[in-house]
Amino acid sequence: MRWIVVDGIDGSGKTTHALWIKEYYQKKGESTLIYFHPSEKIPGKISKVALKKSGRMMQLVAAVFFIFDVLCSLKSMKRESKRYDNIVFVRYLMATAYLPERFVDSGYNFFRKLLPIPERLLLIDIDPVIAYTRITARQEEIEMFEALDQLEKIRKRMLALAKNNWCVIDNSCCDEESVKQLTEILERWDREK
Repeated sequence: MRWIVVDGIDGSGKTTHALWIKEYYQKKGESTLIYFHPSEKIPGKISKVALKKSGRMMQLVAAVFFIFDVLCSLKSMKRESKRYDNIVFVRYLMATAYLPERFVDSGYNFFRKLLPIPERLLLIDIDPVIAYTRITARQEEIEMFEALDQLEKIRKRMLALAKNNWCVIDNSCCDEESVKQLTEILERWDREK
């Protein structure tokens, strides 16, 4: 089973890329299961509610329940790994970039040691202005980290964390270019394993 993580700031195109990955492997006759975080499970729903609020306490609630949500997905992944050729997590390790500045590096390193980490890590990068435009076009309530200044700050943190096994896709361009970048990465990963 291949395990792929797709991370990035809000509005970067994580869901779109996860669906492209599913389509890529579907064309090869392979099955793919996608886990979205926060999910529709109880911890994910609590995290989503907290993200619509403001303040440090709600930030902590969102983070704690996000972690519980991911742990539920990891448990589920263990069961489902025999049924699927590929499993994709949308949001995982880069969620640490949403922590207060002083905890970002230590949180990232802590979770890299604590959680299982796949070899296939994909960061979808985008200009924060484009991401913000996409978010506001949804005409949904803006979450605490979806303001333009937050997107800029979190993107900077994610790019600083994206070392070692991370592959970065520039999604500020057209879909065709993003698909091309993604396909090249998937083909390279498939050749390596």
